[in-house]
Amino acid sequence: MEPENHTHFSEFILLGLSQEAELQPILFVLFLSMYLITLTGNMLIILATITDSHLHTPMYFFLSNLSFGDICFTSTTVPKMLLNIHVQNKAITYDGCLAQMYFFILFAELDILLLSVMAYDRFVAICHPLHYTVIMNPWLCGVMLLAFWILSVLDSLFRTLLVLKLSFCTDMEIPHFFCEISQVIQLACSDTLLNVVEMYLATGLMGVIPFSGILYSYFRIVSSILRITSARGKYKAFSTCGSHLSIVFLFYGTGLGVYLSSAATHNSKASAIASVMYTVVTPMLNPFIYSLRNKDIKRAMKHLFSIAPSNE
Repeated sequence: MEPENHTHFSEFILLGLSQEAELQPILFVLFLSMYLITLTGNMLIILATITDSHLHTPMYFFLSNLSFGDICFTSTTVPKMLLNIHVQNKAITYDGCLAQMYFFILFAELDILLLSVMAYDRFVAICHPLHYTVIMNPWLCGVMLLAFWILSVLDSLFRTLLVLKLSFCTDMEIPHFFCEISQVIQLACSDTLLNVVEMYLATGLMGVIPFSGILYSYFRIVSSILRITSARGKYKAFSTCGSHLSIVFLFYGTGLGVYLSSAATHNSKASAIASVMYTVVTPMLNPFIYSLRNKDIKRAMKHLFSIAPSNE
């Protein structure tokens, strides 16, 4: 006897951050503003690293890819939310939900891997400065980036295919502003054990291991900085990784806070609101963090804005 498939529906309902009608225009303007700032800021970072030859280094190579990943990461969720608010329709098709999950996981994992290799880059630059150009050569950087893309694509595809095998019955309301995979799995009326096990494994492989690598890199960095005798030398060494460290704390702090709070309180609405921090706010703040704390980026930005007038 073949198992019955209960997936006889065409769409999910995204409940969003609030169902109060008077808040919808405020939410629309707020998220549209943050999205445009995210696009503009990260595009400027990408253009600055491309046009300024002084930024053609491994550190800024990975930073430009992180900015590209942040643009794509935010674009998987915010435009659909803005569209739903504008047309006053909270529906998302089944295929659209699967696509959103796929790309959200892909770019979230790509960001995590890029943050980890950027920590390794700072570790090599500070702890092994004489061998930096040999270790962080262009070939290795290209291979690592390609490996990160392949790993992220395959893992997100595997996780989405597991969701595709699930059956859904009548409850199609997702208490979130996008198709967050754990929320979708909770709506299934078929066995989700494999999905839950895979989620824990993916969290360990794509979350804990890269984060452990970041912690180890910074442990070695701090140990090396403490051995520097002059205060000026310590400040100069730490300033080269201060921006990256700020982004790591912002991304992991908000992301970890969301999942720990949701696991403790089981409040889906609170989890959805908290998710705004790492899905929208963090990608928006990343360009500001690097621009305000990095002299090289500031110089490249000034050069970028001076190109147009000089070419007239």
